[in-house]
Amino acid sequence: MKDSLARLVDQVNEAGCRVQSPRISTNRFAVKKNIVRRTYPTPIDHPLQHLHPVLQRIYYARAVQNIQQLDRSLDSLPPPSNLSGMDAMADLLSAAVMQDKRLLVVADFDADGATACAVALRGLRSLGARQVDYLVPNRFEYGYGLTPEIVALAAARRPDCLITVDNGIASLEGVAAAKALGIGVLVTDHHLPGPTLPAADAIVNPNLPGDAFPSKALAGVGVMFYVLIALRSKLREAGWFERCGLAEPNLGRLLDLVALGTVADVVPLDRINRVLVQQGLQRIRKGQAHAGVLALLEVAKRSPANLVAGDLGFNVAPRLNAAGRLEDMGLGIECLLTDDLAAAREMACALDGLNLERRGIEDRMKLEAFKIMQSGNWLATAERQPVACLYDAGWHQGVIGILASRVKDRLHRPVIAFAPGSDGELKGSARSVSSIHIRDLLSDVAVAHPGLLQKFGGHAMAAGLTLRANDYPAFVDALEQVAARQLQGWQAENTLYTDGALEHGDFLLQFAEMLQQAGPWGQGFPEPSFDGLFDVEEVRIMAEKHLRLVLALPDSGRRVDAVAFNVDEPQQWLGSRRLRLVYRLDVNTFRDARTLQLRVEYLEAG
Repeated sequence: MKDSLARLVDQVNEAGCRVQSPRISTNRFAVKKNIVRRTYPTPIDHPLQHLHPVLQRIYYARAVQNIQQLDRSLDSLPPPSNLSGMDAMADLLSAAVMQDKRLLVVADFDADGATACAVALRGLRSLGARQVDYLVPNRFEYGYGLTPEIVALAAARRPDCLITVDNGIASLEGVAAAKALGIGVLVTDHHLPGPTLPAADAIVNPNLPGDAFPSKALAGVGVMFYVLIALRSKLREAGWFERCGLAEPNLGRLLDLVALGTVADVVPLDRINRVLVQQGLQRIRKGQAHAGVLALLEVAKRSPANLVAGDLGFNVAPRLNAAGRLEDMGLGIECLLTDDLAAAREMACALDGLNLERRGIEDRMKLEAFKIMQSGNWLATAERQPVACLYDAGWHQGVIGILASRVKDRLHRPVIAFAPGSDGELKGSARSVSSIHIRDLLSDVAVAHPGLLQKFGGHAMAAGLTLRANDYPAFVDALEQVAARQLQGWQAENTLYTDGALEHGDFLLQFAEMLQQAGPWGQGFPEPSFDGLFDVEEVRIMAEKHLRLVLALPDSGRRVDAVAFNVDEPQQWLGSRRLRLVYRLDVNTFRDARTLQLRVEYLEAG
């Protein structure tokens, strides 16, 4: 493993750590949008009346009903015992640790899987496990999950027990193969289960039927973190730490990895996930992150001291994910496991190079996808279909998820992008919108057309699937039939929701900083955005695709800087005199100076 990782680092470094590649805008500025202000009904007892009025309406619009929902302390988390299967999981794991069993973690190849793997190894080792290693499937050779092929590969290491992280709930054949070899299997996952569960020795998944855990949105890394908490309690009860002369570990040290994986997997930031992410962010801001996280922030040019959740999602996660998309996620996992900052920097630089390569591939695929959309009668047909499918024989299997997301943003409807797999298969990656549960839709297709889907799995907003290449036309027809029946009357929404207008006195650096600290913001708990009219005093183009503006607040004369990134045909805005904007308050840091700026999400003539 280490030799292959070293070769991979050398190959990427030879290509250059800062290869430039073009980028293509998703055209979000070119399409007229409906701007709708969120409603914010005030509870009768007005529990947030002590907060700034704007912050009150922001929280109320996100269904915050009491001050307890804003508690971001670890003490406010529900206990691990609320997760079904946790007692059996902790019993088996504690016995394995105390009996010095050989444990092998089987990880997924995305950022959630990589962080969950790192949390598992670091946590188990700190709890006294001496024989623990990991195996991450290469997506191009073995595909997703604990397959029989992966079990055969794992068996060569002679493990006593396999522990899946961020996968396994759909691995019926793989679990059966492991059990047939006498290998124990412990499944930790968060994806939606199918009608039949694998015959594992224990399963922890908040989405199991009847599970009482108050959050169904835990990422895979969050599930593994909870397993470690339960394991620590079980070992404490057994007197393990005293017997071994081992200091009881502070598992809170793993929260920077938990925060990264949670944000990267774009799971809804419900109250429990907000606690986990906030606690991780606090550790990073204090300089207490692991070497790999610090190195990834460094190569992304993000300051740990001023980090927000969006920095993890937009700047760190893509670099970590690039390893699994293009090569082997082992490089990303090793980056998160090392305590040597110099080694972490070398691996982070290699990951940065892979991410730049991924961006170049993505840009080419987007151009090809948009050409497909513009050809023939595709767009007109798509307007009548709730779900769009795209396929090209030259597309990269590791990048189709990003492509589906980009096209989904353009079409405002779920998109499934396909690329060739192995042995005459097609691999599909789906990205959805909030009103359509894409995994359930695929399940309906599987029920209506048995045998058409070889594999599928996922959750509401994202899913993966495998088809025989010859079945692609039949799948598109079947999906259209099921979608037409299940989603009758559905219409794509080209709507931007905002938190209303701001008063002139709200355009302050201190107010922007307060909003940043009021999060963490993310999926399901969106960062505050506002709308309003502005007079344009200056506008210029930066780097051929961005706009830098100087705006004046109407009837005030006060000036504020603004920036709009990735604008199609930016020259069309050069003569603007008044604009209606949807924007977010941002803090621009330059040479240690912090100033207020608006980050423009959408603009139109005012």
